[in-house]
Amino acid sequence: MNRKEISAGGVVYRQVDGYLQIQLIQDRYSKISLPKGKMEAGETVEETALREILEETGISGRIVSPVDIIAYTYNHPQYGRVDKEVHYYLVEASGGALKPQLEEINGVEWYEPLQAWSRQQSNGYRNNDPILRRALSLLNIEV
Repeated sequence: MNRKEISAGGVVYRQVDGYLQIQLIQDRYSKISLPKGKMEAGETVEETALREILEETGISGRIVSPVDIIAYTYNHPQYGRVDKEVHYYLVEASGGALKPQLEEINGVEWYEPLQAWSRQQSNGYRNNDPILRRALSLLNIEV
């Protein structure tokens, strides 16, 4: 029986002067990604997503809707095969100020939606493509 691990995170957006902006992080491998992290004891998946976004990016938010779940298996040096599930939500930024958690990530920025998509295409993880595409679609942006 494989060990199971659940993480959660989100595609964070905000409106500035009537324009939509999407948050992307640069992870410690300098790849474009989305804020996410492991669920802690006693948390719901939604609480995990919001806590991780706040910790990694300095931004607080509220969940608007679920986006999708990515499932994959990886080999952990200690535990062997781990079944990993990552739950992603569409999150509207409600407060805070951008401040990357430098122990975890290299940076965080706001992008206009098509710029965010092109950054994801050029330097993101392929399994995040459907997540970002679906989140943008929920915001009525087709890519």
